[in-house]
Parts: sequence; C-alpha cells; structure tokens
Amino acid sequence: MTEATLPANDAHQQLDCGLFGPDSVTWRIHRDPSMLLAGFRALLLEATHPLVIAGFAANSSFRDDPWGRLQRTGRWIQTVTYGSTVEAHGAGARLRALHAKLDSGVEPETGRPYRINDPDLLKWVHCTEVESFLSTYRRCGGRLEPGDGDEYVNEMRRSAALVGLDPAAMPATEADLAAYYALMRPQLKVTRLARETALWGFAPPMPHWVSLATPARPAWASLVAVAAGMLPRWARRLYGLPGVPTTDLAATIGGRLTRRSILLLSPLRGSRTARLPAAA
Repeated sequence: MTEATLPANDAHQQLDCGLFGPDSVTWRIHRDPSMLLAGFRALLLEATHPLVIAGFAANSSFRDDPWGRLQRTGRWIQTVTYGSTVEAHGAGARLRALHAKLDSGVEPETGRPYRINDPDLLKWVHCTEVESFLSTYRRCGGRLEPGDGDEYVNEMRRSAALVGLDPAAMPATEADLAAYYALMRPQLKVTRLARETALWGFAPPMPHWVSLATPARPAWASLVAVAAGMLPRWARRLYGLPGVPTTDLAATIGGRLTRRSILLLSPLRGSRTARLPAAA
C-alpha cells in the first residue's frame, strides 16, 4: 500500500480534516497532556537501538538546542495530526528531503554502518513512538474503548508513509507491535551514547536564573524519571534501572498525577488545535 492509496474517510477528505479527523483515536491521544511524558519515553526507548542513537547523536541539534529541537518535534506531530492533508504531506516531503541530506556513519562501539533514511531504522522510530504514545496515554488514565488501541496503531500507519515507509509493512495492531519488539530485542543495547543522552536528559541546560529561581529543573527531572519508569521492564534493565513491578506501579501513579496536574493548570489547553486547518 502506498501513500497515494491509503484508505481515507470520504467526509474527512471533503472537509480536509487531515490524515485522521476529529473522530480518530489519534486526535484523542495526541491532544492529551500525557504526550509530554510519552515523548520522553519514546526518546529513551529509541536510544536502545545502537544505530538509531548513533545517527541521532551525529546529526541532531538536541544537545546544542534542546528546546528548539523539542519545539520542532512538537510542530511535526501537531501538523501531521491536526493539519490539513496538504500540510501533512508537505511536512513529510520536507522531512524526507532533510533525511536525504544527512550524513551516514558508523556506530562507534560496533563499527556497524548506518544510513539515516534506512527503512529498518525509521521503522524502529515509528514503532517506539506509536507504542510509547499509546501505552503512556493508557497508563496515565486516558479513555480507551475496547479496540481503540488497535485502531490507533492502524491509524498511525498513515503517518509512517510521510517519512517514506510502506504502511503495509508497519504493525497494524498492538499484538503486531509486541511481536515486533520481541523480534528486535536481541539487537538492542544501551551504548555509551545512549547512556549519555539519557543522563543529559535529566539535566538539560537552562538559563541560570531559571535553575535558581524556579522549580523548573527538579520538575523536569521528575518528568523524565516518570517517563523512564514507564519504559518496558526489559528496556529499564538495559539502562540498569529497576525492572520490578513496584516500579511500574510508581510510574503509573506518577503519570496519572502528572496528567491531572497539567489538566488542572491548563484549562484552555484544548484550544491549541483550533489554530490548525483540520481542527477548524
């Protein structure tokens, strides 16, 4: 199945509600406060693939401009989720062009070569994001009806096409995702680059006055700690973190409290999607 032949809802096409539309599980999950934690979780999980983190470290501005990188990632997710079809495909074309220009390289610990636009590496990033967004939303108390999890995984195959992947080759259900993880686990390892990125994530650079006069730094570290606790047990063990059930319980409680706090502090949060054409 190619990008041009992806199934689309006729009504959504007529109204140009983008790739998903207001009735989709994707809209429901991606507008939820749990996405903040889910993004951290996805980054930590992606980093367990040695070639992915090597490419990320060699080509990303994350260390030099972490806040700008996070903003650009947020804009990508918002545009693909809530933008018009034209905007979503335009964002995908720009991303594919960027990937084509980025350097290939060699993973320093194993000497294995990698390409930034390697479909296998892009698939790993896609799957870890989809699984992280869904599992974090669920554990933070987000509303899901029976079958919604499978529907979300299936919907997100549309976004895979934007980065140049074949949607038909992507997991279509939660069971498919679990099977994919089982297949990938022998290839995963927390390298020095992955560990440095994780440690740096707990204490990114902040203006001096922010660190001293606000609770931003401990609040940030707490968010990353909760996100790390929400990793699968096997991934936590790769990082040398506790892989016991009590960690899962603590992370779930922390996630629900975080989501509830953001909802209470941001009563107008839902209005952010109204600025995008598909949400009109």
